[in-house]
Amino acid sequence: MNILIVEDDPVSRRLLEVTLRKFGYDVVVTSNGNEALEALQGPSVPSLVISDWMMPGMDGLELCRNIRVMKKSSYTYFIILTAKGGKEDVIKGLDAGADDFLTKPFNSEELKYRVKIGERIINLEQRILKLATTDSLTGVLNRRAFMERMSEEIQRAKREKSPISLILMDIDHFKKVNDTYGHQIGDLVLQRVTDQLIDRSRAYDFVGRYGGEEFVICVLSMEDINPFSIAERMRKNIEAQTIVIDKNNQTIRITASFGVGTCRPESEDGLDDLIKRTDKALYEAKNSGRNRVCLARKE
Repeated sequence: MNILIVEDDPVSRRLLEVTLRKFGYDVVVTSNGNEALEALQGPSVPSLVISDWMMPGMDGLELCRNIRVMKKSSYTYFIILTAKGGKEDVIKGLDAGADDFLTKPFNSEELKYRVKIGERIINLEQRILKLATTDSLTGVLNRRAFMERMSEEIQRAKREKSPISLILMDIDHFKKVNDTYGHQIGDLVLQRVTDQLIDRSRAYDFVGRYGGEEFVICVLSMEDINPFSIAERMRKNIEAQTIVIDKNNQTIRITASFGVGTCRPESEDGLDDLIKRTDKALYEAKNSGRNRVCLARKE
């Protein structure tokens, strides 16, 4: 876990850094509130902040208030480090959004366990967030989380004037699998198909379960990549896969149909338009014999 230290006193700052590193934490060190805010907007954002209360310029409480109004995807646990210990001071800190207090000069064991409390809360929040955004069976993004991220990526692509593509996939005759072998085997098929989609996706693309036996894949920054080729590789992998369904090594094989749509930088299409066109391409693939990839038509 990354911890951000905000302390203007060099002796206290160094003592905090050495102690936390000894406990096994990664540490980012800043000497004032402005540096801290900058650190919280970069990559590998620390999830826990230990800040001195009294600092020149932006003090610890103002820093905490600024963090609380930031639009962040995860919670920042905030510990105030202060020589103030009166009830009124505690109330001020809590009202500013602080989660805990540590009195100066701090005791290393107390620091250790107060940080552990924050770590447990952060881990719990991350588990809850994962449950809320992922499909429990396949582990990929659920429909709502995929659509939220896809919408953000479309806006980013338009700003950067780069294309972005959507792949919609439907497992062919999946109802027959459930009817013939049961829903447990159907679930196994969904998991194996998901593995193939992830395996053939690039690290910066992302996969979601659209519903039932339908999946969606976002293909980013395709200047030198063909989304049709990505979908075709996925299709071939799924077709070639042999799925073992029982202890007697009985196997089944399945196929899938794909639709591919692209949103160009000059296009005024939004997410709904892209989904509509890609969905039409998927139905074209299914209606023309299945187990194939079709490109969305320009509208």
